[in-house]
Amino acid sequence: MEGLQQIGVPVLGILAVAALTFYAVSFNELREKSLENLSEKWGDEDSDRARGFGSSKSTGKKAKRNQSN
Repeated sequence: MEGLQQIGVPVLGILAVAALTFYAVSFNELREKSLENLSEKWGDEDSDRARGFGSSKSTGKKAKRNQSN
């Protein structure tokens, strides 16, 4: 029984890590695919905003402040 535990526990740990890795990779691929769909739907200009790189009001205010100085 002890020999089974010595082999079984590490194997279960490896299987658990493999399942988590598979889930993370699948989730990342789904996210990338939906971002591609968004960029096709809204065009290149809005795809940057969907990824979080677009300009926001606060960024625009900072730019105006820097230009006036």
